[in-house]
Amino acid sequence: MKNTALTKTHEKLGAKMVPFAGYNMPVSYEGVNVEHETVRNGVGVFDVSHMGEFLISGPNALDLIQKVTSNDASKLTIGRAQYSCLPNETGGIVDDLIVYKIKEEQYLLVVNASNIEKDWEHISKYNTDFNADMRNLSEDYSLLAIQGPKAVEAMQSLTSIDLSAIKFYHFEVADFAGIEYVIISATGYTGSGGFEIYCKNSEVQQVWDKVFEAGADFGIKPIGLAARDTLRLEMGYCLYGNDINDGTSPIEAGLGWITKFTKDFVNCEALEKEKQKGPEKKLIGFELDERGIPRHDYDIVDGQGKKIGVVTSGTMSPSLGKGIGLGYVPAIFSETGSKIHIQIRKNSVPATVMKLPFYKG
Repeated sequence: MKNTALTKTHEKLGAKMVPFAGYNMPVSYEGVNVEHETVRNGVGVFDVSHMGEFLISGPNALDLIQKVTSNDASKLTIGRAQYSCLPNETGGIVDDLIVYKIKEEQYLLVVNASNIEKDWEHISKYNTDFNADMRNLSEDYSLLAIQGPKAVEAMQSLTSIDLSAIKFYHFEVADFAGIEYVIISATGYTGSGGFEIYCKNSEVQQVWDKVFEAGADFGIKPIGLAARDTLRLEMGYCLYGNDINDGTSPIEAGLGWITKFTKDFVNCEALEKEKQKGPEKKLIGFELDERGIPRHDYDIVDGQGKKIGVVTSGTMSPSLGKGIGLGYVPAIFSETGSKIHIQIRKNSVPATVMKLPFYKG
């Protein structure tokens, strides 16, 4: 089991630690509901240093990224980030990721912790045609997600740049918490605003300590992975391994918006055909009409009790006080307002297909 540079800090804070993607990670401190509300209404900090970082450089860096990712990275300018995915050769998704343009001919790819090795091998396989310089920085860098509506105000004293001027999916390389060069990125997985801070492992304790000093008057708290999951689910954001995987296509998953057929990329012809024809199944968001908590792998059934799909993510929404979830169903059941049922043990609980996100802020 790997540790992040902050594992001892989490243990001192009384975090409940669990194995996650090969790392010893904090799942909660005070409890999921309290932590969830902290991020929705104030400011909270996640240690997500388990994520992977690849630096791709050189004259052919963009060509490699264009080949292996679904989105159009040629649209990126320095200081901008882009959500994308790595399609595989058989219609599924190797991983979802964020691509950052650091400077001309240099990009940072941020990938999921559980897929670091798989992603590296997949991209390397295509790099034989491009010979871009690839460096795996995953073991050297830490990542803090400072999330919530008070994040800008709480963190402004730690940097010389204007945090409020960094637009969504933009970033700055600047001073922060006494460290000269960190990436301050207006990205996150919560839907409540804030920043993600990339720094070296040797710097992250100082950053963590100063972040909590600066945020003390704003009620800042450490937040675990359990609340990260409820926050992202309220936004309808996909979690790799649950809602998307090697067998789900970006078209089925509602990720057509990051799948650009204006360029040649892995398996693009098959995916374009699927988009034109329309996928047979689609990822939907649903809300339970009655009390109950949908869970991963529960069956989705029709009015006659026939299985039509499966829940990929589900929870009791702390913000809405209702059971919500994501799951794949045949396309005919995917329209907003469609009625489905979730099999919760012996009960078939009625549910309604909803337009995402569930949480409107």
